[in-house]
Amino acid sequence: MKKVRVGIIGCGSIAKYRHIAEYADHPDVELAAFCDIVTGRAESFAAQYGGKAYRDYVEMIEQESLDAVSICTPNVIHAPAAIAAAHAKCHVLCEKPMATSLEEAEKMIRAANENGVLLMIGHNQRLMPPHVKAKEILKEGSLGKVLTFRTSFSHGGPEGWSADGSDSWFFRKQEAFVGAMGDLGVHKIDLLSWLLEEEIVEISAMLATLQKTGDVDDNAVMVARTESGAIGTITASWTHSPGEDNSTILYCEKGILKVGTDPVDQVIVERTDGSIEKFQVGKMASNEEGGQVKSGVIDSFVRAILTNSPALIPGEDAIKALRVVMAAIKSSEEKRSVNIHELN
Repeated sequence: MKKVRVGIIGCGSIAKYRHIAEYADHPDVELAAFCDIVTGRAESFAAQYGGKAYRDYVEMIEQESLDAVSICTPNVIHAPAAIAAAHAKCHVLCEKPMATSLEEAEKMIRAANENGVLLMIGHNQRLMPPHVKAKEILKEGSLGKVLTFRTSFSHGGPEGWSADGSDSWFFRKQEAFVGAMGDLGVHKIDLLSWLLEEEIVEISAMLATLQKTGDVDDNAVMVARTESGAIGTITASWTHSPGEDNSTILYCEKGILKVGTDPVDQVIVERTDGSIEKFQVGKMASNEEGGQVKSGVIDSFVRAILTNSPALIPGEDAIKALRVVMAAIKSSEEKRSVNIHELN
C-alpha cells in the first residue's frame, strides 16, 4: 500500500512532540518535507527522518507531491497555509484555534470542500481516554441531564513548552490573536460541546493579562450557557504553576461526573444513591510528559485519509469553538454577556 506523504508546516514544539513523532511512528506515513522560517529546525528534522527542508510553505507545496500537511505554525498562518494546501489537493490537519477570524475559518472550510480534501483541526481533548469514557457514561444515560459544569485547562505558560521560550509568538497578538483563551480555552469549549452534544449559546467572559509579558490574555474565565440551559464555567490559564489542571466536573440530575481530578482514577462517578464508581482508563496527553502519551490525532487523521472517511474533528465543528472564543473576546471587551448568534 502506498504510504501517505506528509509535509510539516512549522517545526516548533507541537510539531516535534506531537505531529512529527506520531507520524514517524505510523507505518503508513512517509515524512516527505519540513518547513520552518527557522531553517535549522526544518533541516534538523529532514536529516533525522528523511525528506527535504524548506523555508517557504508555498514552495514546499508546489515542489513536493504531498498527500497531506500538518500546520503547526503561529495562528495567523493557519488559514493561508490551509487554503494553499487545499487548493493543491492536500488533506489538511491544522492546529487550534483553526483561524484568527470567522471569515478565515469559513474560507478554510470552503477551500477544503471545493477541492475534495479533509480539513481536520487538532482538538485532541475529544480523543483523550478519560474524556472518551466520560462521554460513554453520559450517553448511557443513568446520570440524567447535565445541569451545571466547571472545566479548566491551565498550566504555567507556553514559555515552558514553545521552541522559542519566553520570546514565543504565543505572547504576540499580531501572530497569536488571542492568548490563553485561544490556546487552552478553545480546547475545553470544543470538549464541552462534544461531551454534551449541544452548542454553547451565551457567554460572559473576563480576559486579562495578570503576569506574563505580552499583549494577549494569560488568564480567561467564562460563564457559559448551552442550548438546553446548562450553565457553568470554563477557565484557561497560563499562570497555573506548578503542574497542570485539565479537569472537568459535570453536575448532573442523578450524580456527579469527575474527569481528571484524581491522578489514579481518571474518571469518577458519584451517584445520588451513594454509590461511587472509579475508572482507570489511561492518562491524558499533556505538556508535562513531553509527548510520551500519544494524542491520537495523527492516527485519526491518517485513518480518515486511508479509508476515505470524514475527518473526526472537521472544520465545521472547530468553527463553532472559534465562534465561542470570539464571543468571549467581545464579552470581555464590552463588559456584557454575548449571544453566540450575534457573531453569525
